[in-house]
Amino acid sequence: MTPDSPRPRRFAQLDVFSAVPFRGNPLAVVVDAEGLDGTRMQQFANWTNLSETTFLLPPEDPSADYRVRIFTASEELPFAGHPTLGSGRAWLQSGGVPKKDGVLVQECGAGLVEVKSDGGRLAFAAPPLTRSGPVDAATRARLAAGLRLPGAALLDVSWLVNGPRWIGVLLESAEQVLALSPDLAQLGELEVGVIGPHRPGTGVDFEVRTFIAGDAVVEDPVTGSFNAGAAQWLIGSGRAPERYLAAQGTVLGRAGRVHVEKVDGRIWVGGDVTPCIEGTVLI
Repeated sequence: MTPDSPRPRRFAQLDVFSAVPFRGNPLAVVVDAEGLDGTRMQQFANWTNLSETTFLLPPEDPSADYRVRIFTASEELPFAGHPTLGSGRAWLQSGGVPKKDGVLVQECGAGLVEVKSDGGRLAFAAPPLTRSGPVDAATRARLAAGLRLPGAALLDVSWLVNGPRWIGVLLESAEQVLALSPDLAQLGELEVGVIGPHRPGTGVDFEVRTFIAGDAVVEDPVTGSFNAGAAQWLIGSGRAPERYLAAQGTVLGRAGRVHVEKVDGRIWVGGDVTPCIEGTVLI
């Protein structure tokens, strides 16, 4: 067997942000990816045709438990939310034992990310925003046009960059979020997350939808990185309580649930992870 020859590697596909199979956001994980180069990883991620595929590797930072590389079908990401939770679950299921009980330390392109286990549910510490604050008037007008809404309907618009270049848009209600029929061509390369509050008593506090640029603009089923940025934005501005539940993926027939909590000044973004496929892949 030559160094470039495929070999069997442990593989898992998991549903993230859902306790019920096939209702969240799927993630493919190559559990023992040591020896693969970035080109081979990108080729495999393109082939899986999922929003993200991850590759688990030994850590380079001695304080980390494992290292992960995260790929979309077309590029590598420094950080993403649902791949963080799914990779953590896959690492634990493969026999990984964290250095600190109850806390995993993931090494990724964005640095070290803590992942804690709370009653079986995993949650990651929201990474700091590398860009925040209002967008310019032209971008705001473009967002209104792309969402097919009058400018006044956008209650607030802010950069929420934490790896992905998110722009957050706050609407008055969850019903407005669910009713959106965006002009994706108008949104173009913008990565947009829209959030609006549910009425009290519905069991969910916010509704979220995200539209991601790539080879084509698509709606993501459930998006951890946007929810992490939105939590910092909304809790920090007093628009959201320090503990809330967000729904995402509703219009796509999914039932994603994102659990957000601020504890001791840190925001944690959590969700259930459900294994769906386990086996090996030749790569």
